[in-house]
Amino acid sequence: MSAVQTSPARQDDTRQRSPLVEVLSSLLRSRTFLVGMTIVLFWVACALFGEHFAPYDPLADDIINALAPPSAEHWFGTDQIGRDVFSRVIVGSRDILTVAPLATLLATVAGTALGLLTGYFRGLVDDVVSRILEAFMAIPVVIVALLAIVALGTSKTTVIIVIGLSFAPIIARTVRSAVLAERELDYVAAAQLRHESALHTMFVEILPNVIPPILVETTVRLGYAIFAVATLSFMGFGIQPPSPDWGLSISSNYGMIGGGFWWTVLFDALAIASLVIGVNLAADGVHGAFND
Repeated sequence: MSAVQTSPARQDDTRQRSPLVEVLSSLLRSRTFLVGMTIVLFWVACALFGEHFAPYDPLADDIINALAPPSAEHWFGTDQIGRDVFSRVIVGSRDILTVAPLATLLATVAGTALGLLTGYFRGLVDDVVSRILEAFMAIPVVIVALLAIVALGTSKTTVIIVIGLSFAPIIARTVRSAVLAERELDYVAAAQLRHESALHTMFVEILPNVIPPILVETTVRLGYAIFAVATLSFMGFGIQPPSPDWGLSISSNYGMIGGGFWWTVLFDALAIASLVIGVNLAADGVHGAFND
């Protein structure tokens, strides 16, 4: 009885699946990634469409109903000037999900460019740039924010620049390590023998091969960026009133906790925590997919 043979074309298709397909398949099998993305996409939907299903205007005050506890009318209660906390939590996701991803994008672009530069050239360039980056990393984000606000003024753009430039050295260090390993491989030597320019070798030859660690680092930094945006807003350095931003709302109402008005802060804090957890779960899924 003859054995059933698989056609050569089918065998090749099985053996030569695209790396991208493999990664996507791994992500779709990862419960960690799927749970994280579900949380993130929920808040993205709130940021995009929150005003359409929020029961009240998040900026409208109602002094008569100030500090009302959670009820059927106000699910999360009201704050000290009567604004509906549930509506503010829903719509408040917009600013943080605008600023944090843009800051992360800036950090990724700048960090990748610096990592490629230091990892490829090494020597004096690596020493000088790496020492500058290490010195910059030693300065707390709050101090950088304070200096930037004095120079540029308080705005979303300032927050994006501060967080982006603060995280760029961390990403640069990760990219540099990956580039140092890739630089010794044959395809880089072949590009140099063809007399390709350094920019071509870095961005066309090496960059595609270090995308996995860059993507992992980007997703991790996004979680930190969300927390940093909320922290700066809480301290008065970030997003400004009358935005329903979560960090700003906590800053405005945390003094009410001592009087027993816990709902004015709790739900905004839970929103920040859930979004950060969602991003971190997604980041773990991405890391696992690239390391399978």
